[in-house]
Amino acid sequence: MLMHVPCMRVCVSPSINRCQCQNGAKCNPITGACVCTDGYQGWRCEEPCEHGYYGKACQLPCQCLNGATCHHETGECICASGYTGAFCGERCPFGSHGLQCEQRCPCQNRGTCHHITGDCSCPTGWTGSVCAQPCPIGKYGVNCSRDCSCRNGGLCDHITGQCQCAAGFSGRSIKTNLTVVSMVIRCQDECPVGTYGPQCSHRCDCQNGAKCYHINGACLCDTGFKGPNCQERFCPPGLYGLICDKYCPCEAANTVSCHPLSGECSCSSGWTGLYCNESCPSGYYGDSCRSQCDCTQGTECHSVTGSCICPAGLMGEDCTSVCPAGLYGPSCLSSCSCRNNASCSLVDGSCTCREGWRGADCSAPCLSGSWGPGCNQTCLCANGATCEPSNGTCTCSPGWSGPHCDQPCPLKGSWFEPQCLHSQIYRHPLSNTPNPCLVIIDKDLSLSH
Repeated sequence: MLMHVPCMRVCVSPSINRCQCQNGAKCNPITGACVCTDGYQGWRCEEPCEHGYYGKACQLPCQCLNGATCHHETGECICASGYTGAFCGERCPFGSHGLQCEQRCPCQNRGTCHHITGDCSCPTGWTGSVCAQPCPIGKYGVNCSRDCSCRNGGLCDHITGQCQCAAGFSGRSIKTNLTVVSMVIRCQDECPVGTYGPQCSHRCDCQNGAKCYHINGACLCDTGFKGPNCQERFCPPGLYGLICDKYCPCEAANTVSCHPLSGECSCSSGWTGLYCNESCPSGYYGDSCRSQCDCTQGTECHSVTGSCICPAGLMGEDCTSVCPAGLYGPSCLSSCSCRNNASCSLVDGSCTCREGWRGADCSAPCLSGSWGPGCNQTCLCANGATCEPSNGTCTCSPGWSGPHCDQPCPLKGSWFEPQCLHSQIYRHPLSNTPNPCLVIIDKDLSLSH
């Protein structure tokens, strides 16, 4: 008998749910919910973390500074233009700017550039987009904002404002800034008389009272003179007047020149007076005797040079040093001639002899019978004794003793006294024996050796 088994039906869903997670997120197999990877958020993990957050579930705050952004996954800082460092907390190093500090600054003359834009900030005295130009003429200082104060064509330093005067000018003025007082060059004055040129550093060479042009030194001659330096007179030497018919009254040896019109005398250095016939008065010297001597102790100075004329025994520029040994006289120019350690007078060089010497230069010993300083002491030695010229000590002849050799050698028994043994030669005054040894006298007064 056939049996019928009913068919089993299996329900098949018309569609299968697929995970819709993005950016590497994992999908829950049951619920289909997305588990986002670091740095993403949203139902399907389709959105990166909001600005300022990163990491797992976008819950970690970024640490970046100065407008930097951080990577939404790792938190790494991406610096804004002009900054560097792990957290973008540092400006670009000197000389660089821009994104990742990769651009070189174009600024010159020690100008600094903005770390973001690269714009140059110029130092004092410079201007231009890259600080390549000095301040324009007439300006100086920060941003070339100050006006120069130089006069008479003087040039102004574009940094300090100091004036470089044009040839023929100089001059300083007082500048007050709160409590600070300083001298500033303004170039407001012509060169001092007798100088000319740049910085007034050249000396004029004009003669006969001619004036010197302060810019180029050209001489402006007085009437009666000619030549580049006004050194030539229209009249021959020794004459003056409109037709050169008068004789100059000046002392010729002491005169530089006689004015060709008036006959006025121009004296040589060291001379004065209407006719240049008077030497400078005491204490003065030089042209027209206008300079005052600078000598100490009342010493005179040379009427032309002003050098001190030291009195005998002194020397030096101001006559304060004593002559060294061996020299004497005015300014210590003479050499002493004293001998045998005699002292020499610093004034006249005269010798003061030591004991036992005489003569102008102390080269001769004392004459026999004299001794001491200047040999003015008389020897007291008797019986042919010699006298020491330095101290008068007697050296006795044989057979004599005592300070003055006036005592014969005494006898003691048959022997001479011991003090006579100290004589150079011992001889009894009664003996003719040439033997310098002791002489023995017998009882009968016969002599034996």
